[in-house]
Amino acid sequence: MKPSVSILVLLLWGYVQGELLTNGGFETLDPWSCYNFNCVLVNDKHSGQHAMKVSHRTVNYQGPSQIITVEQGKTYQASGYIKLLIDQADHMSQRVAMELELRYQDGTKYYQEVAAHPPIKVADGWVQLRGQFAIPTKQIERARVYYQGPIPSVSFLVDDASVTELKLNHDDHTWRNITDQVIRTHRMSNIRINVTTAATISNEDVQIQVIQKKKSFPFGSAVSAVAYNDPSQVKYRDFIGKHFNWAVPENALKWKHIEPRQGHKDYQQALDTVHGLKKQGLKVRGHNLVWSKEPRIQSFVQAMSGDALRQEIKNHIEETMNKTRGLLQHWDVNNEMLHGTWYQDRLHDPDYNLELFRIAHHADPRVKLFLNDYQVVADGALTEPYLAQARHFKSANVGLYGIGVQCHFHDELEPNPYLIKQRLDLLAQAGLPIWVTELDVGAEDENKRADFYEKALKSFYGHPAVEGILFWGFWDQKDWRGEKAALVRGPNLELTAAGRRVLDLFENQWMTDETHVLSHSGHRINVLGFHGDYEVHVRYQGHERKDLVQTFTLSPGQHTHTVSISVN
Repeated sequence: MKPSVSILVLLLWGYVQGELLTNGGFETLDPWSCYNFNCVLVNDKHSGQHAMKVSHRTVNYQGPSQIITVEQGKTYQASGYIKLLIDQADHMSQRVAMELELRYQDGTKYYQEVAAHPPIKVADGWVQLRGQFAIPTKQIERARVYYQGPIPSVSFLVDDASVTELKLNHDDHTWRNITDQVIRTHRMSNIRINVTTAATISNEDVQIQVIQKKKSFPFGSAVSAVAYNDPSQVKYRDFIGKHFNWAVPENALKWKHIEPRQGHKDYQQALDTVHGLKKQGLKVRGHNLVWSKEPRIQSFVQAMSGDALRQEIKNHIEETMNKTRGLLQHWDVNNEMLHGTWYQDRLHDPDYNLELFRIAHHADPRVKLFLNDYQVVADGALTEPYLAQARHFKSANVGLYGIGVQCHFHDELEPNPYLIKQRLDLLAQAGLPIWVTELDVGAEDENKRADFYEKALKSFYGHPAVEGILFWGFWDQKDWRGEKAALVRGPNLELTAAGRRVLDLFENQWMTDETHVLSHSGHRINVLGFHGDYEVHVRYQGHERKDLVQTFTLSPGQHTHTVSISVN
């Protein structure tokens, strides 16, 4: 069997080693466990002589499992085939996955989908699940991998399962060099300052400062509308305005928040937040118009069907986009479509997601529409299906602008720059801009957290397809993950070590401020600067010449400026 494109890419950064599963080909039942449900060998197989038929399950997460040996801090690759045997009338398709359960020595458990596929049906035949996963740095008592996903009444076949260690390149020097080169090429441009002086002016008396005042690359965060609109939270609002240039209301624009009960609508909190952010000079993303995961859908919507449901959704999208017209740059249309299919199932329309984009694009053609999903970069269970989805929406010409990648890295799991690059490279094949829409890491040790954020941010900023980066919160008192993800903590928003590291990147390492003395640099000054808004200041004999201050915006391509200095 030939390796896939994604595996070939991975081989550039490392190599696969060792099979952890026994009897991954399901030629016998051993050593697979099928506790409290039925497993038998059948001749309908993907390869070899047999596959395993799984039936009489009582919960979604039941599926054949096997104990494996993994080591903390290491990375693995998982794959397997699955085939549904029946469809369900009320579920057009079924979501399937391979899951990892870790039992730690402290008694806690950790679950992660390691390879998954968007909802499938019987007509899809044998479908491959494929992904990569990393083991957190905690003492492990037991690891178990298993198939899961279809509703209990759906029987299925499994075959050709595999879990192998992925030996990645961990050379810190190499990835930093690659990243720095991309940053220089894609985030910076040359500034040329031509200086002319009167004959009586000595070069030693002239200093030219080229200082960046604002960055053009989007760095932002999710914002709690409750805290933002609280008159007592001045420090929260000030931090946002000082350190970010983009924001996204965390919950205030979601349909369930705006209209928890039918007809009881309140846009005011969301609009107050958006207007406040724009007054501070920030640009704003809209998140999200709809969300087709059942727990995220109001009971009155779930009670609808057919044309009534279609009209209700259309009315909501059009009303919301009219309320926010001209205020937002982006909209996430239907959040996490790889994970939720409630609307498609209820309407018996597998292409309804395309219709949602058409409605949104027609309502406001100027706003940029996004896919937004997880398990696609921070972990790789769904990277390939996400690429397929992006290509499908792009070719359907429904107004899709970009790919939103949620990047919630698992607790105590260091982001791996090589895996991040491999996954971003794969998604970039869709030919669409990528935005990191929901970034956070988890580490109790704030210095480790700082290292994690630095690696993640440099990996994203250092990838040419990434067009913007937003945290999913930054303050421990309003961050969904609390202190372990926070940049600031406490009522005074005290910077953590992670916050200091992040702000050093944003406001020191990735900003430009250079001063040149003509006696050293000559009359042609060259500066490699980060894209954004600049000022040029002239000091003559130690005093600033305010009459010579000039401003410009540096974008891709060389910028040339002329400064003429005469004696007052």
